[in-house]
Amino acid sequence: MGKRVAMTGNDAAAEAMRQIDPDVVAAYPITPQTELMHKFAEYVADGKVSTEFVLVESEHSAMSATVGASTAGARAMTATSSQGLALMFEILHIASGLRLPIVMPMVNRALSAPLNIHCDHSDSMSCRDTGWLQLYAENTQEVYDNILMAVRIAEHPEVLLPVMICYDGFIISHTMEAVEILDDETAKRFVGEYQPKLQLLDVERPVTVGALYLPDHYFEAKVQQARAHQTAFTVIQEIAQEFTKLCGRSYDYFESYRMEDKEVVDRLRSAGERVGLIKLRVFRPFPHHELAKALGRTRAVAVLDRSIAFGSIGGPVYLEVRSALLDQRERVLVLNYVYGLGGRDIFCEDIGSVYEDLRRVIEMGSTETETIYLGVRQEKLEQPVHIEV
Repeated sequence: MGKRVAMTGNDAAAEAMRQIDPDVVAAYPITPQTELMHKFAEYVADGKVSTEFVLVESEHSAMSATVGASTAGARAMTATSSQGLALMFEILHIASGLRLPIVMPMVNRALSAPLNIHCDHSDSMSCRDTGWLQLYAENTQEVYDNILMAVRIAEHPEVLLPVMICYDGFIISHTMEAVEILDDETAKRFVGEYQPKLQLLDVERPVTVGALYLPDHYFEAKVQQARAHQTAFTVIQEIAQEFTKLCGRSYDYFESYRMEDKEVVDRLRSAGERVGLIKLRVFRPFPHHELAKALGRTRAVAVLDRSIAFGSIGGPVYLEVRSALLDQRERVLVLNYVYGLGGRDIFCEDIGSVYEDLRRVIEMGSTETETIYLGVRQEKLEQPVHIEV
């Protein structure tokens, strides 16, 4: 039987990794991921895992070592945040292009500059086209659950893609919450033993990894990779349903409602307003058709991004949602908001103002194309970018 304990998000991630007991973990500490690696290092030192724990000199080396281990047939994991993920960028493409089922907790933190250690989604969203699957967690429970499921998703023989499990730095990574933990036997049985399709050091089946692909083969390799993302749609659902039978907690590509802990939606509903809310859980692969179906009968939608797609018409999530709704028979008005950059708090009043904007655009029958920056201090925008001393 499982147990209910108080844990931070980083501790929950480390606990899931302990139960997975990967063959190799290579990591470099970076705030706010550091405590995750500290906790897992304790498990290694106490003999609670059989993992080969590789301490490296940078995140680039961490991902490189993880790729090497996975290529050799090991179940390999790492973790990072912000600039660490940016330093890994070159190797992220290699991991996905080689079809390596690496699992990586990714503790969201703003990208420099200016230097900031608090949460937004600019780090993971900047890597949305690297070929990695991306799952997002709202709380500590989802961090734990997503990591266990991510191993199964990544290692599925029809997927074989790396997975990021993204969760907010400090707000989740350092906040204590109640978490239901599976017992070790159940967790290990769910994850299962890794059965690598190929092993670099298999003398009976020698392979070459990382060979040069000329134009007559490269295209097909990338299409296979793209098709694996489409296959992942079905696999994510299958694994989630199996996990639900195990513990009763259900997961989908997104959660829709009126969710029970969304105060503003409840308040507006109680006032007779027809309003709902959708929380994305899976960003890569993006559930275009499923989201279009869920939003098909709405008149207006506000998309809240926690990152900026510089030079674009809107944020990363907005671009996906707007694309998903293009083929609707009845036009759905879509507004884009960017909020919470660098850890800026957002309040119920801010969300209430979003709803008022939606009412206004429905009455007008059109939307502004400019992104709305929710919670930004307008007077600060007039100050010079560089301050002379």
